[in-house]
Amino acid sequence: MIEYLLSIIKNIKSIFLLLFISLKLFHFSVKVSDESGDEDSNNQAQKIRLPPIEIGPNENRLQYGYTLWYSRRSVGKQSDRRYAENLKFIGRFGSVEQFWALYSHLARPSELTPSSDFHLFKNGIKPMWEDLANRQGGKWAVTLRKGSVDRCWENLILAMLGEQFMVGEEICGAVVSVRFQEDKVCVWNKTSSDTATTGRIKETLRRVLQLPSDTLMDYKPHNERLKHAIIKSQSEGAVKL
Repeated sequence: MIEYLLSIIKNIKSIFLLLFISLKLFHFSVKVSDESGDEDSNNQAQKIRLPPIEIGPNENRLQYGYTLWYSRRSVGKQSDRRYAENLKFIGRFGSVEQFWALYSHLARPSELTPSSDFHLFKNGIKPMWEDLANRQGGKWAVTLRKGSVDRCWENLILAMLGEQFMVGEEICGAVVSVRFQEDKVCVWNKTSSDTATTGRIKETLRRVLQLPSDTLMDYKPHNERLKHAIIKSQSEGAVKL
């Protein structure tokens, strides 16, 4: 009898926990659409060292844990500091079940306000090219016509979570960018000089996104942007003096 009552209490707790998570996720998806939120609390959350993700005994563990971020570009020039401030932490997951619990409550890219981005990166890697894991890497960027971003984004992240790129630890994360005239998806990797790896990523991207053979795909090393940022910073400092 006692075991039966304990099992009932455990089930009730689980139900309330699931309801709480669902309400929190739904609340966030509404906030994303409305562009509201407390920047100070969000920036503070980004600095906190989060504990390891707990995986339930009946959950299917992913090869890597992931963190999802959201950002919206500010009006005017986008400085590195402004970009970092605009990054908003959404949540983390380490299993198939945790991913779907998060993903199913999010707005789709086509529902976002233009100039918005979703960033899905492996735990411990920030969606910034200054991050240690990204500095020697780069990204493949694919420009999409309006109307195809939802399908392409879902196919891309499922391929990434399912390790379809077959390049070991090279994949850092993926980004979807919603703009007025067109949209874009990107895949970031660790080593821009490894042409065999970048070539495999390109072909996998073309396959999972079901892209026509004439689709333009652009690869950009992050170190070029770093050099440009350093030169720009030095020149601006010289002008201020």
